[in-house]
Amino acid sequence: MRAFRMTLIVAAAAVVCAASGCTTGESYTAPGFNFAKLDKVAIVEVDSPLGSRAAENQIADFFAMELLKKGYTPIERQQVEAILAEQKFQAGELTSNEEAARAGRILNVPAVMIVNIPTWGERIDMTAKLVSVEDGSILWLGTGSGGTRKGLGTAIGAAIGAGVGAAAAGGDSSDRVAGAAIGGVAGGVAGYALSPTEAKAAQKLIRKITETLPPRVSSI
Repeated sequence: MRAFRMTLIVAAAAVVCAASGCTTGESYTAPGFNFAKLDKVAIVEVDSPLGSRAAENQIADFFAMELLKKGYTPIERQQVEAILAEQKFQAGELTSNEEAARAGRILNVPAVMIVNIPTWGERIDMTAKLVSVEDGSILWLGTGSGGTRKGLGTAIGAAIGAGVGAAAAGGDSSDRVAGAAIGGVAGGVAGYALSPTEAKAAQKLIRKITETLPPRVSSI
C-alpha cells in the first residue's frame, strides 16, 4: 500500500511539473579542453519527431543564440544546410559523431553541435552535444527536460489531422493553431513553425541545458 502511494505521488509530481513548465538540465565538459580554440560552431543536426524543418530550424536558432552569449560564432543555419545539401548529406545521417565531424570538416569549423529531441509534447526531452571535428570526441554534453504548459491538443492534432486537430486542441488559441498545423503534417503538409507556447518552452529548456556550457574566452 505504501509503495502504491509513493507511485501515485511520483505520478502526480510529474503531472504538476508538465503542467507548470518546470525545467531541469545538466551538462558535462571534457576535462582540460581549451574552449578558446572554438572560434566557430556549426549546428549540423536537429533530430526530432517534429516533422518540420522550419520548427527544427527554430530550435537550432535558439541554440545559436546561447552560443553567441557564450562568445562562440555559430554558422548561419541556411548556409550550413545549403553546403551539406550540396555535399549530398541526407537527413538523419549526421546523428553519429563521426559523420557530424566529417560535415564539420567540410564546413571548415573546429566543432559541430548535434541536437537530439526524443520527446516532444506536453513534456520535452532534449540533448545537445558539441563534437570535435578533429577526432569526433565529445567536448560538451548537455541534457534536460521541461513542460510546455499546454494540454494534449497539439499531439491529438498530429495524430488525427489538421481539421480534427484544430477542433480537439485544448489550451489557448495558439495551441489550437499548433494542433491544426501539426495535424496538417499528418496529412502531408510540412513547414509549420513552433507555436508561441512551444517556442517559449523550448527556449527556456535550451537556456537551462547550456547554462554551464564553458564560455569561449580570449586565447590572447
